[in-house]
Amino acid sequence: MFEKNDRLAELIQRGYRYALSLCTNEAEAEDLAHDAWLRLAPSRGQRIEIGLYIRTIRNLYIDRYRRSRLVLVESYDEEPEDTGWDRDILPHEMDAALESIRPEEREAIYLNVVEGYTAQEIADITDSARGSILSLIHRGKQKLALYLTDLPDRNEAGQ
Repeated sequence: MFEKNDRLAELIQRGYRYALSLCTNEAEAEDLAHDAWLRLAPSRGQRIEIGLYIRTIRNLYIDRYRRSRLVLVESYDEEPEDTGWDRDILPHEMDAALESIRPEEREAIYLNVVEGYTAQEIADITDSARGSILSLIHRGKQKLALYLTDLPDRNEAGQ
């Protein structure tokens, strides 16, 4: 019984982390994970696959996003050539960097880097083309690198 509960707790935690990668708001992420669980648990019992759970969270997020009618403006300036940096990144700096990129890029990067999905698997989960996913990951990583390289050096700032 403990093994079943551990597996269930891990599934819910993975769903929460995924939801958090989408919205970057802890309360909203909890709501998304909870709502997705409620949608799946009554009809599927205790055996819910991670792919179905993630897709349900994503669909709920998209529904909420569409209802809020937010308009995202994307700059199509040239992408930076140098993406390296030579200092440690603090957690709050990474959080700010992740909030600076589009939700679609954040989602693709999360599924690829944290969950370990391939571009094709992400494309299947999100009903997108593989090439689009590869572009989202590439552009998102470049934007993160640009944001993080533009941070002031803590040693120079006297921190």
